[in-house]
Amino acid sequence: MKTLYYDGSCGMCRREINHLRPRLAPKAELVDISAPDFEAPAGYTRAAMEERIHFFDGQQMQIGFAATLGYWRLAGFGWVTAVLGLPGLFHIGDFLYNRWAAWRIQRLRCSVPR
Repeated sequence: MKTLYYDGSCGMCRREINHLRPRLAPKAELVDISAPDFEAPAGYTRAAMEERIHFFDGQQMQIGFAATLGYWRLAGFGWVTAVLGLPGLFHIGDFLYNRWAAWRIQRLRCSVPR
């Protein structure tokens, strides 16, 4: 089963997932890592999952920008993901995603309660 792990305590993250929910819910389980009963999958920690979005594609865990492209592809944005997945563009997108993720944690204080 495909599974998207997202931070429902972050307003920006929650808005994106709510927007895509009609496209994603029939194809993947949507797991809010800020839920009190959330347990991270084996080999992962809640803290690591707070820092970057995680998407299990049915075979392997995608993290960060790769995860975003994975669930966007599942949501039907194939042409966008094909372009952003090109080697040069992917590396730029991954770099920008990592900078944004660090900023989000530091500046927006988007994190789940411990």
